Amino acid sequence: MARNDALWKPENNFLMSPRILSVVMGGGRGARLYPLTKERCKPAVPLAGKYRLVDIPISNCLNSGLNRIYLLTQFNTASLHRHIRESYKFDHFGGGFVDILAAEQTSEDANWYQGTADAVRQNLHHFGNFEFDYLLILSGDQLFRMNFNELIAQHIETGAEATIAAKAMPIGQVRGLGLMRVQDDLSITQFVEKPTDPAVIEDLAIGQALERKFDRKVEEKHCLASMGIYLFDREVLRKSLQNDMTDFGKEVIPSLLGKRKLCSFIFDDYWEDIGTVGAFFEANLSFTREYPSFNCFENDFPVYTHARFLPASRINNCVMDHAIVADGCIVRGAQLKESSIGVRSMIRERSTLERTVMMGSDYYETPDEIEANRARGRPDVGVGRNCVIRNAILDKNARIGDNVHISPDGHADGSKGDGYFVRDGVIVILKNAVLRDATTV
Repeated sequence: MARNDALWKPENNFLMSPRILSVVMGGGRGARLYPLTKERCKPAVPLAGKYRLVDIPISNCLNSGLNRIYLLTQFNTASLHRHIRESYKFDHFGGGFVDILAAEQTSEDANWYQGTADAVRQNLHHFGNFEFDYLLILSGDQLFRMNFNELIAQHIETGAEATIAAKAMPIGQVRGLGLMRVQDDLSITQFVEKPTDPAVIEDLAIGQALERKFDRKVEEKHCLASMGIYLFDREVLRKSLQNDMTDFGKEVIPSLLGKRKLCSFIFDDYWEDIGTVGAFFEANLSFTREYPSFNCFENDFPVYTHARFLPASRINNCVMDHAIVADGCIVRGAQLKESSIGVRSMIRERSTLERTVMMGSDYYETPDEIEANRARGRPDVGVGRNCVIRNAILDKNARIGDNVHISPDGHADGSKGDGYFVRDGVIVILKNAVLRDATTV
C-alpha cells in the first residue's frame, strides 16, 4: 500500500495524529428528535444507559489515534459542554484535546452557523493555530464504530483530495440521504443530496462489481449513501470554502465534482443515523439484544464517557429478559423486558417496564428531599410501585408515581399532554416531568 512515510507510524499502524485535525459537528436544532432535544442538543442526548451520542465519534477518533478534536456547537449546548468538560481531560504531554468552539458573533460576521460548511468556515482561523495536513469532519449524532486510519490510508493511496465515507444501503432505505455514483476505482462522478425521485435513485444504484465486494446475499439493489463523514486535504478545504456556500452535502461536494479528485470510502458495517425519535428508540433497544449490532463489549475499541464513580447497581427480586442496567441503579421487585435502564434509575416494587428506555437521573434524592416530596404530594424521582410502562422513553429525572400506566396506544402521532409527547409510535415522558399516582397516559 502506497503511503506517505512522513505521516505513518508503523509501530502502532496509526497515522500520526498531529497531522490530522478532527471536527465533530454539534448539529442543528434537532427538530426531528424533539422532545429529547427540548433542553439539549442532539449530541448530548443520552445513549445506552450511560453514554451520550457525542461519545461515539469522539471514541472513534481516540481509538484511531486521533486526539486533537474540535466540537462545533450552537443550540442548547449547556449539558453538552458540561459533559465534554467532565469527560475528556488529557495530560499536558500528549498534545491531545477535545475543545469546544461555540458559535460566536464577531465584528466581521454577525451570523450564527448557517450550515455544516459555514460552521467549518467560521472556525478556520482557529484550526490554523495547528499544523495539520487533513481535516476529518464528523457528525455528532451517529452510531457506528470505524477505524479512521483505514479511511485516511485509502485517501492517501488513491491520491484523493476529498474522501466521503459511504454506506451501501438498499434502495428502499435511502430517502433523506445524499447519494453518489462511484466508479470501480472508488472515484465519485455524481453526487445528489437527498433525492426524492424514484427514477433518480434507481439510476444511482451501484454496479455489480461493487455489489460483489459486500459479503452478503444481494436481494435488492443498493445505493451508496453519504455518512456525512468527510476527509479533506487542508488547502482543498480552505479553497472550497472561499465562497458563501453553507452546506457540504448540498453545495460544497457537488461544486468540487470534475474539479478535484473525490473518492468514496465504503464502510461495510453497522451504521445508524440517530435523526428521529423512532431511530433513537430502536437503537437503544438494540443494545439489549444477545448479539447487538453495535457491541459495547469491545476491548480494543471501547466507548469512552464521563467517569461518574457510581456504585454497582442493586437489583433485588426482579425478573429481567433482554435488559441492560447502567451504574448506580436500585431496582426492587420489578419486571424488565427489552429495556435500557440509565444511571441512577430507581424502579420500585411490582412495576413492569417493556420496550422502555429509561434515561435515569442526574442525582440521588436525600432523605430530607424524599420527606419533602411526601409533604408536597409528589412522587420521588424514578418509577413508583405497580406501574406498567410500554414502548416509552422516560427522560432524565422524571417522577412516576404509583399505579401509573404509560403507553402510546390510542395516541395519535404528535399528540401531547402534561409531561408527555408521542412521536414515531413512542411515548416520551419529558425531562423532569411529574406523573402523579394513578395517572394513565
